[in-house]
Amino acid sequence: MRILVIEDEPGIWGFLKQGLEEEGYSVDVAEEGNKGLDMALEGVYDLILVDWMLPGISGVEVTRNFRKEYPDTPVIFLTAKDTTQEAVFALQTGANDFIRKPFQFEELLARIGVQLRAKTGEQVVFTLGPIKLFTDTHRVENNGQEVLLTLKEFALLEYLIRNKGKVCRRTRIIESVWDMHFDYDTGVIDVFINSIRKKLGLTKEDNSIQTIRGVGYMAREL
Repeated sequence: MRILVIEDEPGIWGFLKQGLEEEGYSVDVAEEGNKGLDMALEGVYDLILVDWMLPGISGVEVTRNFRKEYPDTPVIFLTAKDTTQEAVFALQTGANDFIRKPFQFEELLARIGVQLRAKTGEQVVFTLGPIKLFTDTHRVENNGQEVLLTLKEFALLEYLIRNKGKVCRRTRIIESVWDMHFDYDTGVIDVFINSIRKKLGLTKEDNSIQTIRGVGYMAREL
């Protein structure tokens, strides 16, 4: 899936590009409205993330012009504006959704997933052996039996399974799942991992969710 990020703040677009690419998306960036519109009109993107306020033309104008050519490609506004009237206006210009800054990366991922599933009509299911994770309904099953997880446990398990076979470093887990910086106490991850293992009925000998000492965790097929 290809995503275009139209955002002029390097700190934001850099964070989005890194995070989305780690989630498996292909990401391009435009730091100016006119350039963003030109890139969007190439028609190669599955979703557009566009800031409201941009150098050149605004995100509103980008969306209006883009919609004339591509009425079905999802567009999500990134905005610091926080009134109901402005939210309604954003949607009326042709955006499918909007998210207010500052936002949690976890929430943005969920909103992107909703728009892409609506576009394709597909249900996204991630698997790890007998474990199935349904992103649209936030349901988890192990050997056909439902497992009840909290929202944060679900987000952590989804992150690990999305990246199965790869070592997930503690700092990246904290930044992606908790939306905290690396200096946050990463020991909290251990508590959630232990709870997930217990709820899934994983034994000490089961390495489906493996601890990589001093580094992080890895979900792996056995």
